[in-house]
Amino acid sequence: MTTITHNLRSLLLTALCTLFAFGSAQAQSMQIPTDPNVRIGTLENGLTYYIRHNKQPAERADFYIAQKVGSIQEDSTQLGLAHFLEHMAFNGTTHFPGDSLKQYLETIGVKFGENLNAYTSVDETVYNISNVPVVREGIVDSCLLILHDWSNDLLLEPKEIDKERGVITEEWRTRMNASQRYIENLLPEFFKGTKYENCLPIGDMDIVNNFEYQTLRDYYEKWYRPDLQGIIVVGDVDVDVIENKIKELFADVDAPVNPAERIYYPVNDNDEPLVFIHEDKEQPNIVLSYFNKYDAIPAEAKENLGYLQLRYGINMISSMLNNRLNEIAEQANPPFIYAGTYDADFIVAKTKRAFTGAVVCKEDNIKGGIETLYEELERVSRFGFTESEYIRARASYISALESAFNERDKNKNNDYVNQYVRHFLDNEPMPGIEYEHTMMSAMAEQITVEMINQLVPMLISEKNKAITLSAPKKEGLTLPTNEELTNWLIATSSKELTPYEEELSDEPLLSKEPEGGKIVKTQTDELFGSTLVTLSNGIKVYIKPTELKADQILYKGFSMGGDSQFDDSEAINIKQLNSVALVGGLGSFSTVDLGKVLAGKRASVTPSVNYLNEGVDGFCVPRDFETLMQLIYLTFTEPRKDQEAFESYINRTRAAMINQELNPMMAFSDSLTSSIYNNHPRTGRVKIDELEKIDYDRILEMYHDRFKDASDFTFIFVGNIDMDKNLPLIEKYLGGLPSINRKESFIDRKLNARKGQYQNKFIKQQDNPKATIFSFISGDTKYTQENKTLMSMLSQILTLVYTEKVREDEGGTYGVGVSGAVSKFPKPEASLYITFDTDPAKKEHLMKIIYNELDHIAKVGPSAENLAKVKENMIKKLSENKNENGYWLGAIYEKLYSNTDIVTNYEETVKSITADDIKKFANKLFKQNNKIEVVMVSPEK
Repeated sequence: MTTITHNLRSLLLTALCTLFAFGSAQAQSMQIPTDPNVRIGTLENGLTYYIRHNKQPAERADFYIAQKVGSIQEDSTQLGLAHFLEHMAFNGTTHFPGDSLKQYLETIGVKFGENLNAYTSVDETVYNISNVPVVREGIVDSCLLILHDWSNDLLLEPKEIDKERGVITEEWRTRMNASQRYIENLLPEFFKGTKYENCLPIGDMDIVNNFEYQTLRDYYEKWYRPDLQGIIVVGDVDVDVIENKIKELFADVDAPVNPAERIYYPVNDNDEPLVFIHEDKEQPNIVLSYFNKYDAIPAEAKENLGYLQLRYGINMISSMLNNRLNEIAEQANPPFIYAGTYDADFIVAKTKRAFTGAVVCKEDNIKGGIETLYEELERVSRFGFTESEYIRARASYISALESAFNERDKNKNNDYVNQYVRHFLDNEPMPGIEYEHTMMSAMAEQITVEMINQLVPMLISEKNKAITLSAPKKEGLTLPTNEELTNWLIATSSKELTPYEEELSDEPLLSKEPEGGKIVKTQTDELFGSTLVTLSNGIKVYIKPTELKADQILYKGFSMGGDSQFDDSEAINIKQLNSVALVGGLGSFSTVDLGKVLAGKRASVTPSVNYLNEGVDGFCVPRDFETLMQLIYLTFTEPRKDQEAFESYINRTRAAMINQELNPMMAFSDSLTSSIYNNHPRTGRVKIDELEKIDYDRILEMYHDRFKDASDFTFIFVGNIDMDKNLPLIEKYLGGLPSINRKESFIDRKLNARKGQYQNKFIKQQDNPKATIFSFISGDTKYTQENKTLMSMLSQILTLVYTEKVREDEGGTYGVGVSGAVSKFPKPEASLYITFDTDPAKKEHLMKIIYNELDHIAKVGPSAENLAKVKENMIKKLSENKNENGYWLGAIYEKLYSNTDIVTNYEETVKSITADDIKKFANKLFKQNNKIEVVMVSPEK
């Protein structure tokens, strides 16, 4: 890494340990250990490897190759080639020519785009083959061989290169929006004279479409080399065997001779604030971003304990500052729509970090929103944080650490892979959760708020500031100038500010304990091994204890009825019911105060009133089960009315809506909804001029109506449940919910998809030519496990076909999205969705391919190869899903809600389905002739 000499780094490094508990000399000398459960080695050619045995899930492994190379290594003739090369890794290697790599992996259930993928950023490129069923040695060998080929044996054939040019052009087209244009214009301003001026991975489309083949090969030969590569293998494998295979297989990759220096480019410092303003006619929000730069901690410093202390301190500062900003947002007329802070790399540069603040401004109070963010940063800089704030933030941190420790034997492969990738690329510590839990829990208790406050000047300093403003480009909107943004910031330092103060409540969560109820009936060995208890108020509770997660309990409570009980004339209130009903909080506590009371607790309750049912769902850790019960009880019985909180919500929502229509996808979304549901009053979003029609009192009445009777509710709990401890709490809190023995179901309000053929084609001028196509096919069908499986197979097969025909062969799109569903209520129906972006000039040709393939599958059926791939993936997923609490929660819910068993005989159903079955299913669906097509076109100017 390039040497960093700025005095801020020196300040950071000397202060790291003196601020914290163990004293400077001791902490600086204490090295962070490396997790003993991972084996790390380096071959003679420089290649690094990480291997770990992990049994969760069984017979699965992840294979990664991380490269310390990205778009920053490109010269001016290669812009976009790092990303292009990533694509080419899937289009022909020495041992897997053409697309045989994808074809092979899909035969073992590894799906392209889901388990097989890659990404390219400015400083790194990472490839992955995930959730591989390592049931045969040959599969392991093949995956390692693929990593080997990615490392050193890409073919880069002219034919494949030319095909991929179109795919990447369409990826660029899909990405090219207001945000992308903002960052493209920002870099030359903030990174002038450095390599970062023009470094975005997507590159220059003129170069992408016209580069010489040798130019790509030169980049590959120069930068894809073993001294910059790390192999990571984690899963249900023998570590010794994998290590020997890596040593043998990768020994033939030659070490580079006179290799080019891998430079991490520095970023200039600045005394005066950098300012950049960007206007875009498709940008819906006014967003100010504030950056306070500081030099990134060098790799060697990350090996000492002081680095973990620093990371903890920054985490606390950001968390506490965000809590203050959230509190301001709850005011009746808040000065902004949203504000928050975080610490990250400075935009695209690893050599600089930045403590970053962002504020989404109201159009009529831009200055107020910006000044509020500035003032809160200044307030923290002058006065720091309070003891009570810190106690809450620390409690939440320790609680999360405790949960991670409790789950240490249940971690999935990806949890470890991410750590090892970051260790290889950035030298981030990976001591293992046992060490981190022991050390950081003790350290957090010893670190005081005064120590945290001493860290603030390093993150909010006088120099190295940068400000950006991204805003709509439209008539009548007056934006601040560069000078005004700077002057407001400077003026903040001389403003009269007072320390942050808060009123703390010592009230219990419940002001009055419920009387509770009794279990009147217990039935064991019910759905999928669950126990069913019936409470005296009529509530039925299904409980399935599992050991799948040590620190997780998932739940769902539901009853039929939903907002269908209310007339269509109440559509505006219906649409806002879930957003508005609990803006005031619960019981005696506002949403802000509730967050304070629950600091350190891990329990979540999310109520919802849907079209056909109402309910609650969420999670908790076992130690907070009683807190969860109390929250559920309050959610049913004591939604808190708070007029100020409601007005705050309306004011923020109105401000956010003002420029929504500038985003072209908003017009597309509106067109989809109106086309599919034929302008049904219950569909479509609430427009800005309708906000004043929202009736807060009526929404509270509607919410109360849906939750005033618990007698017809069913609850499902799945996870690490202690029946002896938890059943009395269920009796007390769920058994204490109100019951009036109301009998009801849903009312069919005819919220049905439009029948017949319908087209909605319209022009929406955008900055770049693009066509966005959506096709919706629906029809009546029986709701059965087999039909649900057939629909899933159909959509997956079509994805495979369109990837080959539309993306690869035609280079016509970055990807075709296909999804399908079968619903039971209010009547059984099947729906198939197909969507993609493309060049307007290719639109008609590609749509013809889309529909030709639909006709083909309805007349001929899928190929045997594609059907086999889909079956393999579905069976692989089933074995993975059975190790998740969420799967069993969903299975129990599905059986209770629709009387459909999605578990028993599922694998047999998948295996039994033939190509002819899919053909008949598709033909039956398509011949009903219900097709809605929405096309939005931005033509060439």
